Amino acid sequence: MQKLCLLGALLAALGACSGGSSASGTAVSTPANSIALQGVPPGAVTVGGQTTGNSPPSGSAAPSIDGTPAGAVIVERAYSFTPTAADTGGGALTFSVQNAPSWATLNSGTGELSGTPTVADVGTFSKIILSVSDGTRSASLPQFSIAVTESAQGNATLTWMPPTQNTDGTALTNLAGYRIYYGSRANALTQTIQIDNPGTTDYVVGNLTPGTWYFAITAVSSTHAESAESTVENTAVM
Repeated sequence: MQKLCLLGALLAALGACSGGSSASGTAVSTPANSIALQGVPPGAVTVGGQTTGNSPPSGSAAPSIDGTPAGAVIVERAYSFTPTAADTGGGALTFSVQNAPSWATLNSGTGELSGTPTVADVGTFSKIILSVSDGTRSASLPQFSIAVTESAQGNATLTWMPPTQNTDGTALTNLAGYRIYYGSRANALTQTIQIDNPGTTDYVVGNLTPGTWYFAITAVSSTHAESAESTVENTAVM
């Protein structure tokens, strides 16, 4: 059985993506390393696979929810994730999920998302949002993805914050999506993944064979302008 060992954290500010200007303040990271993300607002930082800043402001009676879901599962193997949640007011908590995989079910009382995918489910299930409510207020984990693969080949999970400004300081208003470039050599990122949803903030690259893989990401505008590539980083698949 092979498993993915994530090494260096992917961290880079993206460049131009609006008319000839450049967008900055976005970052890409593998979730297994402790990192500091450039340009990311406080309260939305991924550190060592844990997302901090999910709890409501101090003194609030809103619930909190934390945890890091696994980003991949092999066909015919059980998947299970249960978040940690609390309510300062001591109220009863109810969990809900958006965009749950068709093969998974949610326990609304415990928050456990579980299921066993089949061969027909191979692929990546994206933009999953797990939330908790005390009946009045709610809190959610950042959206995440689950890749279903047929074998125990490696997966790399990329997360980033969308750019909001051009390098000249003007607001970025026409972000259309991203492109992920990757390959088995740093100077030959020959494989491309097109993401046409500007709201996407994570992606699981699956079916990576053993070896070292290199990744970079760009931002793309609605006028098809593309930023410079982020810094190329790598992860080892064993």
